[in-house]
Amino acid sequence: MLNKDKAILVVVDIQDVLLPKSKEVVDVYLRQAERMIRMVGALEIPVLVTEQNPERLGVTNAGIRDALGDVAAIPKIEFGCLANEAFRTALAESGRMQLLVVGMEAHVCVLQTTLDALAAGYEVYLVSDAIVSSRKKEYKAGMARMQQAGASRVTVEMAIFELLRKAGTPEFKQVLPFIKG
Repeated sequence: MLNKDKAILVVVDIQDVLLPKSKEVVDVYLRQAERMIRMVGALEIPVLVTEQNPERLGVTNAGIRDALGDVAAIPKIEFGCLANEAFRTALAESGRMQLLVVGMEAHVCVLQTTLDALAAGYEVYLVSDAIVSSRKKEYKAGMARMQQAGASRVTVEMAIFELLRKAGTPEFKQVLPFIKG
């Protein structure tokens, strides 16, 4: 089960050029990713952000960037985040062993990050409604493979309620607007 003292949010490559072509899919996906980012921010859970080859593909989506505040992105050319030395170092320095993963694409960067993290002994929680691929069949295949490898699949709401554990706390009151929204 997720524990807010052990968790870290990993935001993988949410860049406009990589987004699916369906406006409806993109709108739902970005809204869910932003909700997750804002909720973990309210709970003071650390966040790591990556950008895939930002010189060629551009930077993090503006709405996501706004939700992230002053969290700096780690540029990478590797598909898997753990293959990147700066990311690996930042993750190790966090001391967190539960990776709560949002981002794209499920069948490439999210997949390779997840497989490497599991191999390195991390627990991985895939926030399925805040992960996307350019094509639905690739999303399904990527999610299935990660689950078969041992990752847990959660939704934004499942994750946040696991992290909160109970109602009536100051943390619960702080994230309640995001839960309702």
